[in-house]
This record gives sequence, structure tokens and C-alpha cells, in this order.
Amino acid sequence: MYDSNELFDLIVIGGGPAGSVCATLVAMQNHNVLLLEAEQFPRHQIGESLLPSTIHGILPMLGVYDDIKSVGFTTKRGGTFRWGKSSDLWTFAFDESFLIDTEIGYAYQVDRATFDHILLKNAQMKGVHVREQCSVHDAIVENGRVTGVQYTDDNGNKRLAKARFVVDASGHRSRLYRHAGKRVYSKFFENIALYGYYNGGKRLPEPNNGNILTVAFDKGWFWYIPLSKTLTSVGVVLSRDEAFRLQDDLEITMAACINNCPIISEYLASAERVTKGMYGDLRVRTDYSYCNTHFWMPGLVLAGDAACFIDPVFSTGVHLATYSALLAGRSINTCLDNGFDEQRCFTEFEVRYRNEYAKFYQYLVAFYDTNREKEGYFWAARNILNSEERDNEAFVRLVAGVSSGALKADSQVFFDTRQDLGHTVQSLIDNRDSLDDLGISRTDDIDAYSDRFCFLPGFEYASLKGTGLIPTADGFRWCEGRHEAGSE
Repeated sequence: MYDSNELFDLIVIGGGPAGSVCATLVAMQNHNVLLLEAEQFPRHQIGESLLPSTIHGILPMLGVYDDIKSVGFTTKRGGTFRWGKSSDLWTFAFDESFLIDTEIGYAYQVDRATFDHILLKNAQMKGVHVREQCSVHDAIVENGRVTGVQYTDDNGNKRLAKARFVVDASGHRSRLYRHAGKRVYSKFFENIALYGYYNGGKRLPEPNNGNILTVAFDKGWFWYIPLSKTLTSVGVVLSRDEAFRLQDDLEITMAACINNCPIISEYLASAERVTKGMYGDLRVRTDYSYCNTHFWMPGLVLAGDAACFIDPVFSTGVHLATYSALLAGRSINTCLDNGFDEQRCFTEFEVRYRNEYAKFYQYLVAFYDTNREKEGYFWAARNILNSEERDNEAFVRLVAGVSSGALKADSQVFFDTRQDLGHTVQSLIDNRDSLDDLGISRTDDIDAYSDRFCFLPGFEYASLKGTGLIPTADGFRWCEGRHEAGSE
């Protein structure tokens, strides 16, 4: 039997970056927000390498930028790769793009337990009712609309809470995504990650000593993330065909993979694996990429990994989580404050979020072709973004999370067509069948227009022509906008 029947403007499931950001953005507009988190923070979480778009785009809106900066997280100025035909390392820097100056041309490598906890505490300080150790079991659905949730509180009591909107930001273990649609798995990215933490690993030479190091080898690829001067997050990503290795002892498997990758073996030669505390276990994460057929239904919005997940090679997890939270928060605030049409607001949310996800997915398909010189990867980025930029500028914008581009596709069609590396973004744009799912007329053209109200130039990109919505100057809502066909 479920007790209570509290009423809120918004209920958010999950206290990670997607949940904390969305809850905060809505609470800052004086709405009544409840956040339910299954665990007790701080807690371990994978995904320590962030992008400039989150640090300089989202955090200032939340009023938490200085708090994060004061922690002393490792500064990440770009990334270093051993990827492609050449056996040499190659590096990019975020400030190499003309859109990213030196003042914002960096991100952080973060201890997610600390980072996420700061975001959650900030949400509480901004007025969010935060309840930890509360497990959501299911949504309450009435007349085709989600109107609340059923959950168990920290004392084991079964409870109900109702709201105008529910945001599911509970990650890949989401229980509510089925209400909105079905989860479609990629046929191209079916990977499994094995990871742990090491003390005493080698660092890249300055000024790149805070970079993430990404190294391909014959069984898959490694990430090597310097979390501090001594602590390093190390993970190996294996394809499904190599997953049988994880049936053996994980310690033996990790050691064998390290030995098979000369660069990682060199960097860990004098290091010891952490075996106690929060970082003491070797962990396995199934990194199968997926995308839900729909990101929302009346009353329910999927944010972050609840909606979609992409292979982690470019560290896009927190970026996509916080970006989707920004879009969801705008849509919710707009509906609560201005009475805008819900279909219109959440169509804007979904198309923008799919666009961002799709750019990374499309590019990753090309990037996984390791039989290229690095210039080939830069060319692929220019092709994805339909850009004529010189050198590696398009690549840098893409991997910094500040690119622009347009693509909307039904998940199943999207993944099926991505089997062929030769397909381009335009080939999916030309397939209009999927537009019906979002209520967009097939007669509407798909045009680009500039999003002038950005906290970083090019941080986000307009969606399908016809929605007519752009962000307000403060970024918290949608407003009527003017679309200019063919503008960049």
C-alpha cells in the first residue's frame, strides 16, 4: 500500500548531473521540485572526463561554477590519441578552435563522487527537495499522461508523489523509459568496458599532462584519465567479440590487456592498482550504445542516459546529460510559466537532443575506422558538420561539445543506416519518414539557423524549421524566434 500523495511542479528521478541540473534550473524559476535519488551521495560513478560546454556553459547558469573551480580538479586542455595509422601520439587543444578562446579552452578531469555531490547540494541550496535512498518503482499514468511516481523512501515506506511533469534522469538502469518508447541498440557499438584506478602512473609532458590519453590497440582501446597528480582512471573498451575475456579473472584480464598495449603498459609500469575504498574494485560496464524511440510522452521526459547512450571515446556522457537537462528544464519552465503548447516545447527538446547525439554517433562511426591518418579524422569532422574550416577546427568544436549541425532520425533507421561508413548526415535528413513521430509536417524544410542566445558560441544548434522556438536571453525558457533559411 502506498502512502502520501504530495504534489509538485516537477519530480526528477536521479541525482546525477542530468537530474541535478534539470531540477536546479526549474527550482531557480520558483517552481516546486522534488528529486528522488536511490543512493546516498557521495557515491562512485564512471565518466570523469568533462567537456568545456558543461564547465563554461551549464555550471555558470546554476551558480556553481566557482564551487567546482575551487576544488582543484585536474585541468584538461584537450586530448591525446594513439589512434589511426600512425604509431605516434597526436594531440588537440580546445583553444585551437576560433570559437573557443584561451579563457574557456579547458575542462576538468573530475572525481565524479565529488563533482556530482556538489551539483546535488547546489540543487538543494537552490530550493530542490532532495531525498536520497529513495527508489522509484514506476510511473503513475492516468489517461495517457504520467502524473507522478511510486517510490520507496529511506525508511522502507511505499509512497506516492504527483507532479505536472516527471523527468527520468536515472541513467541506463531506467525503469520508466518504456513508457515513452522502446530502447533501440546500436548494431555498430556493442562494447564492454573493464576499468579500475591506479596510483603512481606516468603523465604526459606539460602542458598536456592533464589531457585524457586514448590509445587504440588490437583488442579495443584504453582510456587513461589523470584525476590527480597520482590517481588515474584506466579503462579498456572491448568489442562484443572480445567480451569472452571477461569470463576469466578480471585482474588477469586487465593485466593481459595492459600488457598488449605498449603505451599503457609504459605509463603504468611503476603504478599500483587501488584495491581499497571507493576505487578499490575492478568494474565492468556494458557500453552498448542505444537510443530510445521517443524521448518524452505527456508528463514524462527522459534525460541523459535514460534517453540515449553513446560510446565514451570522446567523453560525451556528462555533456549529453547536462545538455539534455538544460533542454528539458527550458521546456518545463516554458510550459509552467507561459502556457506554451507542450507538444511544441518538448518537440524542440527532443529534436535538439537527438541532433546532438546523432552528430557524435555519426562521427564515431568514422572515427572507429582506425585505418586513417589523423588528417582523415579532421576531414570527417568537417564533413559531419558541413564545415569548410581549416585544419582541425571542426574536430575540436565537435569534441568540445560546441559544434553545430542538424540531424533527426528514427532510432531504428538511424542505427541500421549507420552500418555503412559511406552514409552522410544528409542521407538521413532526406529520409523524412521519421518526422511524423515528432508531429512535424513532411512539407516543412530542414534548415539551419543560428542560436544567438548561447553561453558558448555554437554550444547548441537549432532544430527542425517550424518549431519557432529559441532560448530566451537568460537560457531558462523558450521564446518565439525567427528562422532564417540557409543561415549558419
